[in-house]
Amino acid sequence: MSEMKANAYVDITDVVCPVTFVKAKVAIEELEDGQILEIKMNEGEPIRNVPRSFKEENHRVLRVADNGDGTFTVFVEKGGLSHGI
Repeated sequence: MSEMKANAYVDITDVVCPVTFVKAKVAIEELEDGQILEIKMNEGEPIRNVPRSFKEENHRVLRVADNGDGTFTVFVEKGGLSHGI
């Protein structure tokens, strides 16, 4: 599988919900539509809630990868669900 190229990266493994989404949301707001944010997060609440919250805000979750160490890496395209509307 080829590496996905992100425009920005944020590690939210050091915070807990709901701050996890707030920190990731601040990071994606700094990007232009169509750019990609790479987010490293913990399993549990963050991996259940953060991708869902991004979808609710019209961003597209491109990939969720289990890192095998209790963390996940998620790639999100800013505004990816609102393109073409």
